[in-house]
Amino acid sequence: MKDVENTVGNLIDKVDVSFIGSIDSEGVPNMKAMLPPRKREGIRGIYFTTNTSSMRVRQYKENPNASVYFCDKRFFRGVMLKGTMEVLEDRDSKKMIWREGDTMYYPLGVSDPDYCVLKFTTHKGRFYSNFKSENFDVN
Repeated sequence: MKDVENTVGNLIDKVDVSFIGSIDSEGVPNMKAMLPPRKREGIRGIYFTTNTSSMRVRQYKENPNASVYFCDKRFFRGVMLKGTMEVLEDRDSKKMIWREGDTMYYPLGVSDPDYCVLKFTTHKGRFYSNFKSENFDVN
């Protein structure tokens, strides 16, 4: 793959569903479908919204090791990113990715205690396309 950042970034920007992985207290991987990321900084930093009260938030606080998966169903290609997930509850982070209409999920607005940000930091990945896979590192 010639331009990892561009190729993977374009795939991320086109998906309508993201999958995030966490590790439970028994060491078993857990997956969850999510809305697409709210923001990304290249492919190194990827931001999602979620409920502070969720099982996933508890799992990331106990063990930040995580993965995310993005799939382009049309061309049957995808990318798995491995890294760490951070739970951000500060007002600046929450304001950064807040969108009009989010009160549907978080009725108290940006200050809703059940609203938080998940920041995924990518360390490495694996891209699949045209019947082959390729590993890559992200610095």
